[in-house]
Amino acid sequence: MKKLFSVLLAASVLATPLAMASEASAAPENKQAVVVEKNGAKKKVVVRKGDWVKGRRLSASDRSRAASVDYRRYHLSAPPRGYHWVRIHNSFLLVGITSGLISKVQVAH
Repeated sequence: MKKLFSVLLAASVLATPLAMASEASAAPENKQAVVVEKNGAKKKVVVRKGDWVKGRRLSASDRSRAASVDYRRYHLSAPPRGYHWVRIHNSFLLVGITSGLISKVQVAH
């Protein structure tokens, strides 16, 4: 009796994956395939604010038009090591020499 029960159990365990495989192969025939195509490229939009903001990096074009100024003449604070004051239009910017990061912004009166 035990032998018969174990044979039937083994047969059912082995037959289950075969039955599932036959059902899975029949399923795609009944369903329609759906193809989705995306035609479009994402465009990079650069928004530039007119005002200078602390922590922003000066671009190469901004660096070329920035004029280095004498901080004493305009009553600005002494720049720390590695920084210098530049003037662009009506704004004085304390900028890192190597990084180009803006550390402080003052508007000329």
